[in-house]
Amino acid sequence: MDFLGFLNGSGLTQPAIWTAVAIAFVILLRISNVFRYIPNNQVGIVEKLWAIKGSIGGGFIALNGEAGYEPEVLRGGLHVMFPFMYRIHRSDLVTVGQGKIAYVFARDGAPLEPSQVLGANDTEDKSDFQDARRFLLGGGQKGPQRKILREGTYAINTTQFAVITDERVYGHALSERERGVLESMQLTITERWGFAPVVLAADHDLVGIVTVHDGPSLPPGEIIAPEVGIALRDAATFHNNFQEPEKFLSAGGYRGRQLQVIVEGTWYINRLFATVEAVPKTVIPVGNVGVVIFYTGPRTDDVSGEQYRHGELVLNGSRGVWKEPLLPGKYAFNTYAGKIEVIPTVNFILKWMRGEVGAMKLDENLSEISLITKDAFEPTLPLSVVMHIDYKKAPMIIQRFGDVKKLVEQTLDPMVSAFFKNIAQKMTLIELLQNRAAI
Repeated sequence: MDFLGFLNGSGLTQPAIWTAVAIAFVILLRISNVFRYIPNNQVGIVEKLWAIKGSIGGGFIALNGEAGYEPEVLRGGLHVMFPFMYRIHRSDLVTVGQGKIAYVFARDGAPLEPSQVLGANDTEDKSDFQDARRFLLGGGQKGPQRKILREGTYAINTTQFAVITDERVYGHALSERERGVLESMQLTITERWGFAPVVLAADHDLVGIVTVHDGPSLPPGEIIAPEVGIALRDAATFHNNFQEPEKFLSAGGYRGRQLQVIVEGTWYINRLFATVEAVPKTVIPVGNVGVVIFYTGPRTDDVSGEQYRHGELVLNGSRGVWKEPLLPGKYAFNTYAGKIEVIPTVNFILKWMRGEVGAMKLDENLSEISLITKDAFEPTLPLSVVMHIDYKKAPMIIQRFGDVKKLVEQTLDPMVSAFFKNIAQKMTLIELLQNRAAI
């Protein structure tokens, strides 16, 4: 007795029989995964359940037909699969909003080198996150990547690449530990304002001090990394203000705080690679010059001349006190690479009078000079002196005295006091008063 005859003998009607057969066939098709539809706003991640080649021997993605997750994804549409061999997981397309930055974490690939913090993307193969096979065969490294994703929509295999945005983490089949790591990365990036570009507005007069967190370490004795990759015409090394980490490293860039600063503009910088601290620009007012004490740069010969024996002066850009001062103006100066001492070049008055202080407050610790005359009188002498500093000699003042206030208090005040005291000891009070103008 055939199957249909058996069903008829069981009291089932013909329509009910065909309905049952149709339902069973649909269920069979469903569990066999022969037909799978993928919406156009998603991708299908293919998991091969079994294969003649067995399971993968190493890694996470099956590149050679083994059982496991496949590197290719299925785009939107209806797909016909071999029955009972594949399981399809649907995953949303990765969407990065306008003016936002997303970060990529590779779950499979070559291990990072001991000195690396982020995975290298120095070739087209290693930087193609929409082709997992190309990335892995091209030597792509696992872990957080140097390349970032700008605004747009990406068809990414989220089993191979987890993508971190400010709104969510795109990732398939993540373990609890992996999800914890990615959420910790998301928190770190958020604390560094890393999901948005660095914006330095023109009306804020700020300059960005950059600290790089990847690459070779600085040589011993150095505290600031030198400028590299700043030549616009050199396409291989011009990193455009740290927006292209691979070109920065190819140019010989070091890890650590950088001498190069960034100025007004919008800069899409990977904050896992480099962080930016905004500081005010340096302003040298009119009537002053700025003497630079530089903490980095090449060590060059003294240019102060044979007659000057109070310290060395160096060419601008070298380590030490610069020979040429900065004229009045506004400068994007790296305040970690050096210090600027502002020296007045206009005439100013110093008063040896207690309670009277000039506008520059250089004489706030000066008071009347106590004298002892030849006839044993002890008068006090108020004094006013007009001073002027030659702007070309301002660096020598810094090299010799440190700053103008020390020049006044530690050199000028003792010299003036000693001069008048010596004169007073040789004159009577009447003679001192009569000759005051000449003295």
